[in-house]
Amino acid sequence: MSILVTYATKYGSTQGIAERIATSLKAQGLKVELQPITISRDVAGYEALVIGSAAYMGSWLKDAAEFVRRNRSILSTKPVWLFSSGPLGTATTDHQGRDVLVASEPKEFAEFQEAIKPRSLRVFFGALDRGKLKGAHRLVAMVPASKAVLIEGDFRDWKAIEAWAESIAHELRQAVVATG
Repeated sequence: MSILVTYATKYGSTQGIAERIATSLKAQGLKVELQPITISRDVAGYEALVIGSAAYMGSWLKDAAEFVRRNRSILSTKPVWLFSSGPLGTATTDHQGRDVLVASEPKEFAEFQEAIKPRSLRVFFGALDRGKLKGAHRLVAMVPASKAVLIEGDFRDWKAIEAWAESIAHELRQAVVATG
């Protein structure tokens, strides 16, 4: 079974998550190809896909959203898992008492749930290294009030990421057994 793990990242945090997912799937004996979404072209040759993107201001990166929309007809016929990275910090609930990961779901998730019916949608905490920021992101990070929102550090939960990848591998193995 060939699986494509593809991702869109701005500063590398989402790439790290995609790499960990690919490594975990390979450790489960699956054939995995890892590619940035900007070079992922023909998805027809893969039996399953894991697609991820960083989220900014409630939206996936443009390349990732366009990739899913462009390949919608093929993706709707395959097992697909979607993930997003973005929230920073260690708080599990926001100031309104909502689960931070649920509240951070990119708006595209609702559209993609309807269009391609992914097996699972997950949001993972991200990472921020202020030294990597460029352009407008760098300027925003310089505003003193941004320090409360743009918390520097690596907040990725590697155990949760690996557990999700293992659940994907388990589901794929079950599908192979079911089809004989």
